[in-house]
Parts: sequence; structure tokens; C-alpha cells
Amino acid sequence: MQVFLTGASGYIGSSVLRALVAHGHEVTALVRSDQKAQAVRDAGGHAIVGDVTDTDVVRRLAHEADAVVHTASAADVDPDFTETVTEALAGTPKPFVHTGGIFTFGNSTDISEQSPVDPPALTAWRAPIEARVRASAARTTIVAPGIVYGRGAGIPAMFVGDGEHEVRLVGDGSQRWTTVHIDDLGELYVLAVHAAEQDGYVVAASGDNPTLREVAEAGAHGSPVVAESVDASRERLGADFADALLLHQEASGAHARADLGWHPTRPTLVEDLADGSYVR
Repeated sequence: MQVFLTGASGYIGSSVLRALVAHGHEVTALVRSDQKAQAVRDAGGHAIVGDVTDTDVVRRLAHEADAVVHTASAADVDPDFTETVTEALAGTPKPFVHTGGIFTFGNSTDISEQSPVDPPALTAWRAPIEARVRASAARTTIVAPGIVYGRGAGIPAMFVGDGEHEVRLVGDGSQRWTTVHIDDLGELYVLAVHAAEQDGYVVAASGDNPTLREVAEAGAHGSPVVAESVDASRERLGADFADALLLHQEASGAHARADLGWHPTRPTLVEDLADGSYVR
């Protein structure tokens, strides 16, 4: 299958690229620089230097591909990109896999694909775009990843200590986070492409939901772990980002397992942090 991929040089997109290539797919990635193009080629993909905001290029690549995967999701990109792709793929069997996020569901101890939407300000822009994607005539699946970790990157890297300087929690650290390893996530995107669902939606969560304090203590490596007030977190990180990280969220990822055959196998976030893959 020929797959048009965005965000191939990013954290999630590079994992999706690796997974697609490993499963025998040919990947054409739209990237912004020659350096990023070389990274794509090194990973086994074909690169085109351009911009995801160029709707003419996006339309052409969507028509030429057998599937489109969009991981370069952003508030200033998604409205035009998703409209262009869904129009190009409307009425065809070609799947379009779009990237959402777990913050969309707000505070919840049992997040599923049927959960009500209650996003914080940081990601409120996603909801109307996802609604239009789901209402389109294209075969679409939205993948909503939990807190993504692994390979020493992602939000959890904020809570890695050096054995000396303190690791600050967001609030008191009692909130739970949904989590998914970056390599397991890449595999799930491939399964979503293969499924080619009509109006599909999948929460990408391993089922492991540690507290932020557990996360920080695993990553501290001897550094003191320090709680702070909500107001202090909002001042330090910015209100919108802090409010998202303060959400208490739990999910099992049952739909991905039962309906798409997903089997996450990588270490949990706490294990990954404790094993030293995030050591500074």
C-alpha cells in the first residue's frame, strides 16, 4: 500500500513511519527540509520537501496514495488539511487516519470512544475539526493517543531528574494519566490503516494509568520530587498547559484490542523511566 504521511520527522510520525515500513508499505512523507527528508529516506520512506499547508500538493499526494495518515496535527494546519484530504478521498475506499488526543475527554476515570467530549482550553480547537472529519464522506479513523512516552522523549521527559535538582510535579501529582508507548502507538496506526473504518475512532491507551507522582518518582533518579499548588503550576507552565496536565484521566484501550487486534507489548511508563531510558 502507498501511504501519504505527514509529520514523519516528528515524535509520533517517525514511529508511524517505522511501523508502516516494517509492515511492507511504501511511504511518501511531506517534510519541510532536506535534513528531514534525509531522515525519512534513512528510515525507508520516500520524501517530498514541501509544506502541509500547501493544499495543491496535499490534494495531489492524497489522490496518488492508497491511504493518508496525518500526524502533523496543529490548530493552524488541520482545518485546511483535513478538508482537502476528506474531499480528495470522498467516496473512495482509501482510509484517512487523523490524529486526535486524550485531553479531548477532560477529567474521566473510564475514557472510551463513547465518552463525552470536555476538552481543556489547550486542545478545544480539536473538537470541531474532528466532528467535520467524522461527518465527511471519506473513510476516516481518528486515533486519540494518551500521554505518549518512550525513546527518551514526550511529555514524561519533563519529570526526569539528574540526582541533584528537584523534579517538580504538576499540582500534588495525585492525578492519573493514560499512557501509550511510542512504538505500540505506531503499530496501532498501521492497524487503523488496515481496518479502513468508516467513521472510526480509537483511544490509544495501554491500560496503564499511573499517578503523576509515580511517574516522577520513577524518573527522579535520586532527585527530590516536589509538589506544588495548582496556581504555582499554572504560573510556571502557563495556564492552558498546566490545566491539561492536571486532568485526571484513565482508559483501558479495550476497543483497540478487541476490534483492531492491537497488542501493546512495550514496558510501562514507570518501568521505562526506572530503567534509565530517560536519564539526562
